[in-house]
Amino acid sequence: MTRVYIGLGSNIEEPLAQITQALAELAQLPDTQWLAQSRLYRSKAIGPVQPDYINAVALLDTRLTPLALLDALQALEQHHRRVRLEHWGPRTLDLDILLFGDQVIASERLTVPHPFLTQRSFVLYPLADISPALVLPDGTSLQQHLNACAPEGLQVLGD
Repeated sequence: MTRVYIGLGSNIEEPLAQITQALAELAQLPDTQWLAQSRLYRSKAIGPVQPDYINAVALLDTRLTPLALLDALQALEQHHRRVRLEHWGPRTLDLDILLFGDQVIASERLTVPHPFLTQRSFVLYPLADISPALVLPDGTSLQQHLNACAPEGLQVLGD
């Protein structure tokens, strides 16, 4: 099985409920075992003016291939009525493969590690909740990237 980190985000149509439901649905993916999830975070949107996001990261083990997992995640997004009209626009649900084991993938459909993983506090801090000692495929540590990325505009929910 391959250890996989999935980033989740939602900012419209009851974002907290969207994320909570999506986390439960990830646990039901075929050939996949649920391991952990981060705390929930509120973050400011990137791009056009829009509501804040609710974000989280899930940790899974899977036997799915990277593209089969991508297809499964996109099917979940569609189930949540995801519309892809505007780059960085509002979303009912956004599911991103952040890391797929130690693989580096650069294809037309999928880039892993996620290209903005090391630049976004709403990804780095939830990752640290689950795996604070994580080392990325390029050999850099999660802690190095946390030190360079302030948690501005990031709020832990429920604290």
